[in-house]
Amino acid sequence: MDSKKMVKVFKALSNQNRLELYLKIAEKHETSYKTYEGCFINDIAKSLNIGAPTVSHHLKELSNAELIFTERKGKYLVARVNEEMVKEVNELLKLQHGKS
Repeated sequence: MDSKKMVKVFKALSNQNRLELYLKIAEKHETSYKTYEGCFINDIAKSLNIGAPTVSHHLKELSNAELIFTERKGKYLVARVNEEMVKEVNELLKLQHGKS
């Protein structure tokens, strides 16, 4: 993974609300792995107590960093974790850990 891509990832996760949003999406992914179709953003937004425009902005940042994928299902927005990006970040962190 190139350093520019990693900067986008870590910058996206550096905001507390965005990190919490990403972790909620990832948690939903883990709890329903076999039948996973995505996480309904409306449910998460209510639990985080942040407004729709703010949620939309944070989703855009997470999506631009390639941490999540979003799609419309009817009138709902659904988010999924980009597992390939998770693997890339994990590999990078393993490499950095091994250097110390």
